[in-house]
Amino acid sequence: MEKDRFVRGWKKMQEIDGEAGEKVKDNLNDISQDLGRYIIEYSFGDVYSREGLTLKQKEIAVVAALTAMGNASPQLRVHLHGALNVGCSADEVKEVILQMAAYAGFPAAINGMNALKEVLLERNEKGSAAPSEESASQKSEENRYDLGVKWLSKLDPDQVGRLQESFGEFAPELARYAIEWGYGDIYSRPGLAIELRQIATIAALAALGTAAPQLKFHINAGLNLGLTKEEIIEIMILMTVYAGFPAALNGVFAAKDVLEERAKLKKDN
Repeated sequence: MEKDRFVRGWKKMQEIDGEAGEKVKDNLNDISQDLGRYIIEYSFGDVYSREGLTLKQKEIAVVAALTAMGNASPQLRVHLHGALNVGCSADEVKEVILQMAAYAGFPAAINGMNALKEVLLERNEKGSAAPSEESASQKSEENRYDLGVKWLSKLDPDQVGRLQESFGEFAPELARYAIEWGYGDIYSRPGLAIELRQIATIAALAALGTAAPQLKFHINAGLNLGLTKEEIIEIMILMTVYAGFPAALNGVFAAKDVLEERAKLKKDN
């Protein structure tokens, strides 16, 4: 059975990460062959071989998480290759990284974008990637605030009111910036489907482990947009590999709380 896990994991790793994944394992041979084996058996043989999310969805989640954590540049580059290998366009990956500026700050997004630049140059040199053009922000006659209200309301129609109630008098600029920039500028961009944006955000917040209320909000928003309970749980299982079991367990508990609250609201109504 352990041999089957290794073989299954090796095939899955080659499918996703190819040569970049093999280099990671080879680099570990001199110091810890067991770590290399666990990466293949658990990460790819167990977790990546699960159904519930497509490989494209999984790699978007992983790129978001690694970008947000900001402390795993070599692994991020491996998974940037992986995302491109499984069907993400260069523009979609750019959008994931750009979005992380809202959740992990500009330094994390800058480092992620520089890593992507290196990966695209490497692939272009090998003839395996075509040039891409960055998606432009949507052209709209609406001002940034109204556009942000529209996009935030797609996630949760009550959230604008909650922000204004919570911060309207104490820190009105913070509420305005969150709506104008986070949603008017970022979420309104056409380069990434809104469901994929939610997968990226849920993964990043779960991996960071420092924003439980915001994680719950985005889990609830993901459900509003059509993500299933099973898909959200799969994101958390995937995070065991990249952020550890404590972060994943906390993410599962957050999802459990959200689902119980939704069930209670449905029952009360």
